[in-house]
Amino acid sequence: MSEVESITARRGGARAARRAARAAPLPDNLRPVMPGMTGGRYKPLLEADVVKIHRAALDVLEQIGLADAPPSGIEYMTRAGAQLTPQGRLLFPRSLVEDTLARAGRHFVLHGQDPKHDLEPWGSRVYFGTAGAAVHIVNAKTGEYRDSTTQDLYNIARVVDTLDHLHFYQRSVVCRELVEPLEMDVNTAYACVSGTTKHVGTSWVRPEHLEASLEMLHLIAGGEEQWRARPFVSQSNCFVVPPLKFAYDACLCLETAVRGGMPVLLLSAGQAGATAPAALATALVQEVAECLAGLVYVNAIKPGAPAIFGTWCFVSDLRTGAMSGGSPEQALLSAASAQLSHYYDLTGGTASGMSDAKLPDIQSGYEKAYNHALVGNAGVNLIYESAGMLASLLGFSMESLLIDNDIIGAVQRTIKGIDVSDESLSLETIRKVCLEGPGHFLGADQTLQRMQKEYVYPSVGDRSSPNEWVVQGRPGIVERAVRKLDTILADHYPTHIPDAVDEAIRARLPIRLPREAMRRPVKT
Repeated sequence: MSEVESITARRGGARAARRAARAAPLPDNLRPVMPGMTGGRYKPLLEADVVKIHRAALDVLEQIGLADAPPSGIEYMTRAGAQLTPQGRLLFPRSLVEDTLARAGRHFVLHGQDPKHDLEPWGSRVYFGTAGAAVHIVNAKTGEYRDSTTQDLYNIARVVDTLDHLHFYQRSVVCRELVEPLEMDVNTAYACVSGTTKHVGTSWVRPEHLEASLEMLHLIAGGEEQWRARPFVSQSNCFVVPPLKFAYDACLCLETAVRGGMPVLLLSAGQAGATAPAALATALVQEVAECLAGLVYVNAIKPGAPAIFGTWCFVSDLRTGAMSGGSPEQALLSAASAQLSHYYDLTGGTASGMSDAKLPDIQSGYEKAYNHALVGNAGVNLIYESAGMLASLLGFSMESLLIDNDIIGAVQRTIKGIDVSDESLSLETIRKVCLEGPGHFLGADQTLQRMQKEYVYPSVGDRSSPNEWVVQGRPGIVERAVRKLDTILADHYPTHIPDAVDEAIRARLPIRLPREAMRRPVKT
C-alpha cells in the first residue's frame, strides 16, 4: 500500500469511526439537547402589554362572562363565587379570579409510565410533543390521503417512543374505523398507552367513557392509589366553544377527570378572524379569559388540581376563513401565550408546527421551523402538534414525524444557547493549534470533547457531499425518512404492559386492536 493510499485509508477509517460514534446512543450527561431546557429569550409582547391583556381578560370575565355551563358546573362555580345572570351567563368577579390564581396547582409533574420520561413543565422549561385529531394518514411517497385507523395511532405511538426530541405523546389521529364513541375513546387511550412509556394525552366525549378508561389505567398502574400517585395520562379538554361558551359534554368530562386525579389541559382554541377577534391582541384576551374561567372551574371542583393553561390561539387566512396553522401570525400568538402563562406562573401549553402544506415538502419544513424556533425560544412549557401534522391538522404523515424530530432537535439547540464559560473561552486550544499544531482544529482535544455534547446531528437530514449523495442514489429526505420508519416499525414493539394486565383490560373493555398487531412477526 502506498503512503497516499495509507493516509486515505486512515482518514476513511477515522471518518467511519466518527460516524459510528455519532450514531451510537449518548448517555444523558453528554447529550447536546435534553427535555425541559429553559427558553424565554424571545418575547413578542412588552411586559406592559402582558399586563394590559390580563386586565382586559378580567374585564371580559367580569362584564361578559361565559354561557352554557352544565348545571353541575354552575353549582361548582357559583359556590366558589361566580355569579349567574338572568340570561344564564356566568360572571367571574376579579377577586374570584385572583383568589383562584393564588391557589392554583403549580409545579406538578407530568408522569410517564417509565419515570425516565417524567416531565417538569414549569418556569420556562420547554417540552415538545404531538397532538391533534387528524382524520387522514398521508402517504408521503404517493401523496395519497386515506382514513386513519387504530393501528395507525398505535404505530405513531411506538415511533414517538423511539424519538429523542419528542417528549410526550398526545393522540394525533382519529380511529375512523370505530363508529361507536365508547369504543373510539377507550381504544384511543389503549393504543396510546400501549405504544409508548412517555406521558400520554388524549380526550373523551362522554364522562362514562373516561370512567371506563380510568379502570384500564388503574390496572396498568397497579391500582387506583398508584395511578393517583403517578397519573401518566392527561386529558385534553376543549371545555369552551369560542367565543365564550362552555362545551356541555366536555365540561362533564372535565369534572370526571379532576375527580379522578387526571391532569387536564384546559384547551381554548379560538380562531382569530372566525371564532376569536381578528386583532391578535384581542384574540389573546379572549383566549386568556376562557382559560382563566376554566381554571376557576377546575379549582372549584378541587383546589390545586393539576391544570395546564392551554391558550391555543389559532389563525384564519382572512381571504378564505380557513385555518392557517403554519402562518407567522400563528407563531406570534403561540409565542405570546408563553409570556402569559409565565405571568401567572402556570404550566402553559400551546400549539406549533401545524403546517398548511399537504406533504412533508419545503413549505412544511419552513413553516414548522420558524414556528418552532419562535415558540420554543419563547419558553412555553408544552408544545403540542409539533410533529407529523399537515394540511392544517387534517392530515398526519409518519415520514414527517421523523423529519420534524430533526427540526425540533435543531430548535432545541437554539434554545440551549452558547456556553460562555472559562473552559469554552480557554485560549490554550488556539495557542496549541497555531504555535504547535497542524493549523486547524479538526483533531483538537476540545473539538473531540464537544463534537457530541455541543453539536446536534440530524437523523434523516443529509449532510453528505454531492459526490457521496450521488453514490447513495440521490435520496431525498422523504426517502431517508421512509427507510428509517420501516426499520422502527419492523423492530420496535413496546412490551411495558404485562400480558396478564393486557388480558384483564381486554376482558373488561372492547379493545379492537388485535394482539398480534402489537407483536414482532415471527420470521420463518
